[in-house]
Amino acid sequence: MTKTIIPKKLTSKSHIRVIALSRSRKLLSDSIIQSAIQNLQEVGYTISFGKNIDEADEFMSSSIKSRIEDLHEAFANPNVDGILTVIGGYNSNQLLKYIDYDLIKNNPKILCGFSDITAVANAITTKTGMITYSGPHFSSWAMKKGFEYSKNMFFQCCHNTTSFELLPSSDWSDDPWYLDQENRVMMENDGHWIINEGYAMGKTTGGHLRCLNALQGTEFMPDLHDSILLCEEDAEINPELFDRQIQSITHLPNFNQIKGILVGKFQKNTKMTKQLLEKIFQSKPEFANVPIIANLNFGHTTPIVTLPIGGIIKMEAINNNTKIQIIDH
Repeated sequence: MTKTIIPKKLTSKSHIRVIALSRSRKLLSDSIIQSAIQNLQEVGYTISFGKNIDEADEFMSSSIKSRIEDLHEAFANPNVDGILTVIGGYNSNQLLKYIDYDLIKNNPKILCGFSDITAVANAITTKTGMITYSGPHFSSWAMKKGFEYSKNMFFQCCHNTTSFELLPSSDWSDDPWYLDQENRVMMENDGHWIINEGYAMGKTTGGHLRCLNALQGTEFMPDLHDSILLCEEDAEINPELFDRQIQSITHLPNFNQIKGILVGKFQKNTKMTKQLLEKIFQSKPEFANVPIIANLNFGHTTPIVTLPIGGIIKMEAINNNTKIQIIDH
């Protein structure tokens, strides 16, 4: 088994490199870019960008060569302390065969992003043992309102070394905040949903479910042995398609070694409800003895937590009470 590598934690004086592993920075408005830079600099960070970050083709992405060049330079540069992805997209899995995993293993650094970045993050953790982080993109830091919870959770995971608990945010949103920063639509958070009761502790893996499933059958797919599986989806999914995606996981040869499952909040357009999610999991005998907690603050709603891919999580769902602790991160 590959030895776990925990990257050096960030400080308020860290140098953060922003790179595009999927979509280009060209996708962002100037106001979003400047707001993100300002909010990151207010922490104390020095911010720099990969030289190819604004390269954009017909798909608002860039060449494999350009994205790999920026990824490798960020890890090789001794002045860079941590790396944020600019935004998600659809094509980070194009990079997997071209990544120098030894370079990353020998120069471990915090790499944080979510959504399509799930493919690269899980591949790096699988090939090197280095913990990667499912958390805010660079673009996420542009948020003017409703970001405090996300920022605090990022600090807990990427600055501090002690274990911490994942508590639900008081409110949440599924609004297009980047279109109107002043008029946010916030809703009361109804907390974590217990789908299956139980206790589990294991190594975190996963993230965006369809991106994870795209790794099946490859050398980049994480080992599910003693794992806590993270599952989140975006507005393109619906309950039927989520059912198909989660069913696919049960066909993996080591599925029965999964210890527990954590499911992120669903966007409103998915039409997912607690009752439908219970039906999806409880209709499958394979999940009968797997503790499952859903409606967590990760995925494509706001705010979000930062979770360590390859770290250790302990979860409890007993007598209508939940407790989720991040142990190693």
